[in-house]
Amino acid sequence: MLSLSPRLRATAAPAIPAARAWAAAYDGSSGPALDLTQAVPGYPPHPDLLARLAAEAGDGASAGYGAIEGEAALREALAADLSAAYGAAIRAEDVAITAGCNLAFAVAVSVLAGTGESVMLPTPWYFNHRMTLEVAGIGVVPLPCRAADGFLPYPERTASLLDANPQVRALVLITPNNPTGAVASPELIARLAEICRRRGVWLVLDETYRDFLPGRSEQPPHDVFGDPSWRGGVVQLYSFSKSYCVPGHRVGAIVAGPAFRAEMMKALDTLQICPPRAAQRALAWAVPALAEWRRANRAVMAGRAAAFTRAVAPLNRWKIDALGAYFAYLRLPPGAPDAVAAAEILASRHGLMTLPGPFFGPGQERHLRLAFANAEEGLLAQVPERLSRLG
Repeated sequence: MLSLSPRLRATAAPAIPAARAWAAAYDGSSGPALDLTQAVPGYPPHPDLLARLAAEAGDGASAGYGAIEGEAALREALAADLSAAYGAAIRAEDVAITAGCNLAFAVAVSVLAGTGESVMLPTPWYFNHRMTLEVAGIGVVPLPCRAADGFLPYPERTASLLDANPQVRALVLITPNNPTGAVASPELIARLAEICRRRGVWLVLDETYRDFLPGRSEQPPHDVFGDPSWRGGVVQLYSFSKSYCVPGHRVGAIVAGPAFRAEMMKALDTLQICPPRAAQRALAWAVPALAEWRRANRAVMAGRAAAFTRAVAPLNRWKIDALGAYFAYLRLPPGAPDAVAAAEILASRHGLMTLPGPFFGPGQERHLRLAFANAEEGLLAQVPERLSRLG
């Protein structure tokens, strides 16, 4: 066989199909299989959005090429939504639309770092971020985050690690976090932004789950956009997939300043030409029109988080080390197998599909991630009995 890319051969296989494959051996003895592996909305898109998507897909205008940076109407709608959410002036020219948020991340790191340079990822990290950097040949510097700190970066530890690794060009912060659900406070984000600014390091804020923040209407998620200099050191990533229940349409966004944008356009033209147009045109309507629906869905997700907490509470030997917008990060009980073996047993013998901690980086052998947002409360009530069979 002819040779293949060494970098890709060294990159782990996609995590979710690997975990789901374990369930192929499940015999149904514990009831229907429960799949808590993937962060997908557990309810359908708004019917009016579905109608708009169908109409736009049937419009010949959607079949042609569009602007590299995305439809002007969607960029304007998102800029207005962001300005209201953060209490800051964000312009349409600060926004670029991408074919999903994974592509947004890939484009962002290609702009910020290159061969011989690195990106700092807090651990546990989102596995696709790690995979993207591996494929691109960009180094990764892990920033260990502890359960005792709520799985959030400790500022002094972050600063020290950046000082020890001058090749780092960007620090990535996901808030609310994937896999832990942990939410960084406005104060912590401001502190990390200051640490990065003083060292000439970019701060990349992945806020895919921002619409599910508890109490979001009471205060902005952070004040970074209130600093007039943010365009020279901060990049925000966003996904329409979760907020509007359209992951299959692949629409994400990058928010950044003009110097970043100039280089970003080269990557976007190479990788996507333009994002899917029908979905963009439908979402341009949805961003303002479905604001109340989005707020109601935040309450739905908060209810599922509460239901999951109640369901697991009687399992005294299991501990929820972190819980947030979409995920629970569970510590395995003493005496249970390590995470990969435990996840395989739960899937193959008991029909409960989870993701083991090592999929999210080093030092995670005693944790499982469960995406409770995928399931209604009745299904979540079945989780404790299956977990209890492990130990």
